[in-house]
Amino acid sequence: MNKRALYKGCLEPIILKLLQEHKRMYGYELTMMVKEQTKGEFVITEGALYPLLHRLEEEGILQAELEYIGNRPRKYYKLTSKGHTAQQKAFQELSNFIETLQLLSKPAQI
Repeated sequence: MNKRALYKGCLEPIILKLLQEHKRMYGYELTMMVKEQTKGEFVITEGALYPLLHRLEEEGILQAELEYIGNRPRKYYKLTSKGHTAQQKAFQELSNFIETLQLLSKPAQI
């Protein structure tokens, strides 16, 4: 199975967890943080990240703040109160999924 397909389902919980830990981040910063923390194993493309950020903003899970760095606008994202709840739920679901995979990877006992 392709790693990209496996990573795709993990993207939302990872982004929400990073925003919970760092309070506020912009898109490129999120991609670099994931790449750094996974030692380059998990690379998020703009095509995957920005539609997710926009959807989460529309759903009220994220709030965006526009800030100018010099003449360039930078959009920072942070969790709303609804986002904190969504982050906990998403990460718990991911943890449960990982536990299930670990059970399946153990040798069968007869």
